[in-house]
Amino acid sequence: MEFKYNTKQRIRTIQGLRSFKDALPTNVRKIIKKKGYIYSETLDNWRYIVGDDLFKVCYPKSFKSSNKLSASILNIMVKRGHEVDTEYSKNLIIQKMNKFFGYKVVEKVKLITFEGDQKKFKKKIKKDATKSEYLEKISNIKNDKIKNSLIKLDKVFKKK
Repeated sequence: MEFKYNTKQRIRTIQGLRSFKDALPTNVRKIIKKKGYIYSETLDNWRYIVGDDLFKVCYPKSFKSSNKLSASILNIMVKRGHEVDTEYSKNLIIQKMNKFFGYKVVEKVKLITFEGDQKKFKKKIKKDATKSEYLEKISNIKNDKIKNSLIKLDKVFKKK
């Protein structure tokens, strides 16, 4: 392997095979190191951790890991009007998070209120391909095979 000295990201890099972590830009590596694993796993398993009732009214905003001066804090965005329910279940959230990861990950939970709907976990609604706006486009297609296959494809998606 040769060392390459003229790169913009780092002072020295190694040509050839290298790990995925080393291939990432330095700014991205800092973000992954800082928030990385715990925050992403919390987002992925939020419904399991808090349950369906709290899942509808709150979501994790950020995670600050512990250092010498402060404890690890999980910031949770809570829909206005549901702060009391979430406040009473703080200890339950801390216990479930620590149980999920297998060690003491979260020491404090901080609540931040917001107005409106959740935008982070909203379900995406499928649009039908044969709605009136799309029917015109499909009818403009000259090839009958393609036109029929698009209509059949839409019927398959409607069944699912």
